Amino acid sequence: MRNVLDLIGGTPLVAVTRFDTGPCRLFLKLESHNPSGSIKDRPARAMIEAAEAAGRLKPGGTLVEATAGNTGLGLAFVGARKGYRTILIVPDKMAREKILHARAMGAEVVVTRSDVGKGHPDYYQDLAQAIARKTPGALYINQFENPANPHAHEHATGPEILRQMDGKVDAVVVGVGSGGTLTGIGRFMQRRSPQTGMILADPVGSVLAPFVRDGVMIEAGSWTVEGIGEDFIPPNADLSLVREAYSVTDQESFAAAR
Repeated sequence: MRNVLDLIGGTPLVAVTRFDTGPCRLFLKLESHNPSGSIKDRPARAMIEAAEAAGRLKPGGTLVEATAGNTGLGLAFVGARKGYRTILIVPDKMAREKILHARAMGAEVVVTRSDVGKGHPDYYQDLAQAIARKTPGALYINQFENPANPHAHEHATGPEILRQMDGKVDAVVVGVGSGGTLTGIGRFMQRRSPQTGMILADPVGSVLAPFVRDGVMIEAGSWTVEGIGEDFIPPNADLSLVREAYSVTDQESFAAAR
């Protein structure tokens, strides 16, 4: 490997043996094995390198992003390796451990309100755009619309899964934050393994699963699980790829994780 960035990807699959999975075999893709600890290292590197290739990010520039945590950690990790300043705008419900982690990796963290919606100047995405506009040499990464986000999963994560499963995958279960994982893996599977279903696991309170099931936009509620679920439909989230969608309570999520 040439440098630490080459440690991104190639994460293992492990069979789940202590849950009652009925007639199914269930595997977990251990994205925590990525250097900063999550799947978001993949799109972080892809989005930065796409901006470099397009000339939108110059040496010594600044990365600005709105994030619930893991994308920010990935950007801080990749950005530090490449010599960029990183500014992260995070909602105040983000775990303090993630904020401390991001700062330890060299990122500047701006904490903003989580009780306001899109269009409000304190909404984390609106605030990130405002900061990017007034910061010389800054690039607003915008994981929610950046095409390099799903591209990373279409050309790396999806192929890894199919190869590790010897081409036999009935379904892939994902959550949606920006939509990159769903869209990228979904596009790949649609092309190479069309029998594979994309399944959405969405927090109760998020608008995504109800929209897939019923075709209506509900009023967003609140949930504690971080990084997935939305109060809007991200442009990068191609929900037409979803075969089934489930709303999962915080209590169910925490119990399963433990």
